[in-house]
Amino acid sequence: MMARLLARACCSKALPRGPRCPPGSVTARAWSNGPLTAYMPEAIAFPKPKDHQGLYKVSVEQGDAFWGALGRSRLTWITPFHSVQDCDLRQGRVSWFLGGQLNVSVNCLDRHVHVAPDKVALIWEKDEPGEEVQVTYRELLELTCRLGNTLKRQGVKRGDRVTIYMPPCPLAVASMLACARIGAVHAVVFAGFSAESLADRIRDAQSETVITVNQGLRGGKVIELKKTVDQAVKQCPGVKRILVSMRTDSKVPMTALDVLLEEEMMKEDACCEPAAMDSEDMLFLLYTSGSTGKPKGLVHSQAGYLLFAALTHKYVFNYQDRDIFGCVADIGWITGHTYVVYGPLCNGGTTVLFESTPIHPNPGRYWETVERLKINQFYGAPTAIRLLLRYGDEWVKKYDRSSLKVLGSVGEPINKEAWEWYFHVVGETRCPVVDTWWQTGGICISPRPSNPGAKILPGMAMRPFFGIRPSLLDDKGNVLLENNISGALCISQAWPGMARTIYNDHKRFLETYLTPYPGFFFTGDGVYRTSEGYYQLTGRLDDIINISGHRLGTAEVEDINHHVAVAESAVIGYPHEIKGEGAYVFVVLKKDSGYTQKTLTAELRELISKKIAKYAAPEYVTHRLPKTRSGKIMRRVLRKIVEDKASELGDLTTLDDHEAVQQIIEGHKLLVEGWKSC
Repeated sequence: MMARLLARACCSKALPRGPRCPPGSVTARAWSNGPLTAYMPEAIAFPKPKDHQGLYKVSVEQGDAFWGALGRSRLTWITPFHSVQDCDLRQGRVSWFLGGQLNVSVNCLDRHVHVAPDKVALIWEKDEPGEEVQVTYRELLELTCRLGNTLKRQGVKRGDRVTIYMPPCPLAVASMLACARIGAVHAVVFAGFSAESLADRIRDAQSETVITVNQGLRGGKVIELKKTVDQAVKQCPGVKRILVSMRTDSKVPMTALDVLLEEEMMKEDACCEPAAMDSEDMLFLLYTSGSTGKPKGLVHSQAGYLLFAALTHKYVFNYQDRDIFGCVADIGWITGHTYVVYGPLCNGGTTVLFESTPIHPNPGRYWETVERLKINQFYGAPTAIRLLLRYGDEWVKKYDRSSLKVLGSVGEPINKEAWEWYFHVVGETRCPVVDTWWQTGGICISPRPSNPGAKILPGMAMRPFFGIRPSLLDDKGNVLLENNISGALCISQAWPGMARTIYNDHKRFLETYLTPYPGFFFTGDGVYRTSEGYYQLTGRLDDIINISGHRLGTAEVEDINHHVAVAESAVIGYPHEIKGEGAYVFVVLKKDSGYTQKTLTAELRELISKKIAKYAAPEYVTHRLPKTRSGKIMRRVLRKIVEDKASELGDLTTLDDHEAVQQIIEGHKLLVEGWKSC
């Protein structure tokens, strides 16, 4: 059915009236004005900056001029904006590109079809290697238009919330873009959440429509996604329809709410008039997977998010036309939203949809994919890098990685040993590694390799992106101006890509992000600013351990990963009757390391005592880690276990291995009783 849909020719009526080329026409005349305008054509509008640092200074000191020029040049507008911004963090007011109207799907599809209709937009890297599917911009536009018309015929209206529960595939991307095209709001839920968690999100978003697939395929396993949706919808009386795509040939039980998506799409016209959306209209909701309580649906708006996604994609990764961008995140996470879908497509790029796992069918999967697809930028998580490190270098060196130009790291600070392996083995010392630090919506601090001559330090995010002005604050809310100092990382002025609110709970948004430090956006992270003014993330502030009066970031202790036997680690603070808090270190050993738990424990204590201080030496060491299916360590689970609150673990639906949690619980009990091994 997918092949039949892709085989249909795209209707030219779907293309908007207006310029025949995407915005950015200043490029040709700016190219001759020096390296800065070659790097960013809009710099021609700013006569003073002579280098990259000068351009950054303009972005934070002359925000209206900077973002106004970029907004006009990089986006296609239906109605031009009359004001760049109206923002006041103290009052919780954030609005960008006021008066402007645009359509996100037009910016991601139509304008590129005008110029290069047969350029590949998506490469769907299916679960089994060698079965990839390429989708051109023309084909993706048709899928989007047919799906948009299907949604409208089913009763979906502008402003309605549509829940998408799908694995990475072309129809999942088309579903997101179809919502954007008709003015609906998509809420993508990671296709690994349980029925209960999915139901929570459907109810909170008040969705009447769910889009899913009959089954998913991941790591060689069949995942019954439609069955999960059916269970969830039993708890959601407001759902009126379930649009079901057929990912596999297997038939699944159908209900009265079900609509076969591909069959309905074949009946629809390939032209769908794009809705004119205000800049600050909702584009999507994305829910966090918090430990307890009501799901937190962060709201992102149209123009500001799209512009920031496109700029960070281009400048953080030095993306060039004809590059193939490989972000291996699931589209159910914000990384997938921004750097699989919206950023690359807004830039007219070719982006990879990765459906599988890092070790299916073997630990060389990532690098075989790089060789076969000729990927130029690879963006993955430190946890996956550390996992692959355990299998040795041979799985990497087996494949040709000469196409790679940039390597990226996302999700948490990358430890030095993993960074070094990523740089030396995967990237062969020729690919810069960009350790990216986020706030939901996009990258805010990164080394930025596209800045010629900028040095990059191992495992450090380093430099703020354009328009991002970091501030360090102490416990009393005082701004720390000096270098060589640690503090709470805040951002002192609004930026276009930031979340606007929590859906139906603006009070919670204010209390979480804007009230703790009035006038600043509180990120929840701790940071160390070096003598050179670079930023080193030290972990979440709730991951700070206070040992004998010394505040210690867990990331500092986790640097034990450079020990020859350690593949990765996680550190949790726990109550200590003498020190106040102690350090509980969870360690994953490399295969065939030759170490016993007892000898490793002794060496790690000695190592941390020497590297940091004797007070930081861990009290306990164990060797298992619970992770999500996307590879992120579930530190909140570890913390609950360490606090002897194993009955309060919260939402475990994204957990990859439930048996590991039970092993940790049992091992912790033994340790508390005086045993020194699991």
